[in-house]
Amino acid sequence: MKNYPSIGIQIPCIYLPRPGIDLAKWAVIACDQFTSQPEYWSKVEELVGNAPSTLNLIFPEVYLDMPGKDERIQHIQQTMQDYLSGGTLVPHDGMVYVERSVSGKTRKGLVLALDLELYDFNKGSQSLIRATEGTIIERLPPRIHIREGARLELPHILVLIDDPECTVIEPVGKSKTHLNKLYDFELMAGSGHLNGYLVDDPSIETGAVTALEQLADPSTFTSKYGIGMDQPVLLFAMGDGNHSLATAKAIWEKKKAQVGMDHPSRYALVEIENVHDEGLEFTPIHRVVFGVKRDIFSAMQATFQPGYSFTHCQDQSAMVARVCQSTGSSQIIGVVSSQGYGCVEITNPTSNLPVGTLQTFLDGFLIQGGAEKIDYIHGEQVLYSLGHTPGNIAFYLPGMNKSDLFTTVILDGALPRKTFSMGEAHEKRFYMECREIA
Repeated sequence: MKNYPSIGIQIPCIYLPRPGIDLAKWAVIACDQFTSQPEYWSKVEELVGNAPSTLNLIFPEVYLDMPGKDERIQHIQQTMQDYLSGGTLVPHDGMVYVERSVSGKTRKGLVLALDLELYDFNKGSQSLIRATEGTIIERLPPRIHIREGARLELPHILVLIDDPECTVIEPVGKSKTHLNKLYDFELMAGSGHLNGYLVDDPSIETGAVTALEQLADPSTFTSKYGIGMDQPVLLFAMGDGNHSLATAKAIWEKKKAQVGMDHPSRYALVEIENVHDEGLEFTPIHRVVFGVKRDIFSAMQATFQPGYSFTHCQDQSAMVARVCQSTGSSQIIGVVSSQGYGCVEITNPTSNLPVGTLQTFLDGFLIQGGAEKIDYIHGEQVLYSLGHTPGNIAFYLPGMNKSDLFTTVILDGALPRKTFSMGEAHEKRFYMECREIA
């Protein structure tokens, strides 16, 4: 493999399905989507049937709390072996230039491998590759259990670069006619179109690498953000899949003393995207609390008194408008329940962002037995549907300006967990490429 240690990347050997396999059945959406909609995954299973598919190589999180977890993991690991030995997968050396068109937008990316030695997900990290939100350590063990015995990794990880001049990914796209097209097909369930090109032209690869090296130059970095030379460079910031990359890191730290520093598990396959890509949108991640057992609003009033107030809204449009038009130091969070719509206003927030203030409260509320569970929802319609269900309470949160991400992480550290999403649920990354890690 070709390594560029100064910027923490490796040019990978990736595996793709052999010609003739139905790619519309091969590619499925990230495993952490539609976790409150098992009917989505049932439809995926029905569509895939017995065809070769990444569905057989991943563990949809909707099933994590259901019986048969160990058997499912054994099936995943055996299927990986079968796909490798049976000729289902074919190797290709090089980065992959990706175009994903969905909801009238097209995002561009490069699939490559990142060096986990240069990644640290812990609070206060100053590493070249950095988490943008808090990592929930308790969420890692089931992911570790799945990955530890796996021959392959399949990324739904999206990592961001801050490239306002569009020097890294966009020039590769302009040269795509000189590259070998690997795939071109419609994704399932109305999730758009996916194109991929093998970056096997040395000059195009060199151009992308050189541009990344320039972004990582300390003088360029300090000038861009107006900070001192003592600030370590942040080149890669997590977008989606934070816990998947943290899982890869945890396994690497556990095994590197036994396997040596040249082992493939030192690296993790990801897709990098430019935060300034016009096709990339940041959307808020809302919250739904299930099985509410006591008055959540009385608990909020007790927590934030005297800075708490609640007002009813006539409809969802009025609620959304009040949340999105909020200015000043007060934080306004929308509420959806079986009783209708409303807004909570907090004048003494505990975090700089409404999502942080709300999450801290909800964590304590659940620990005290106030509800059964919480889920993180991307789409508004799903939020409204779940929120209107008796026994549930949904919270509608404002979005975050994507241009603020790097500066915020550099100056303030990681954001509260589940602060933003790169698109709605159906726009999330689909599993396509594989890489050997064992």
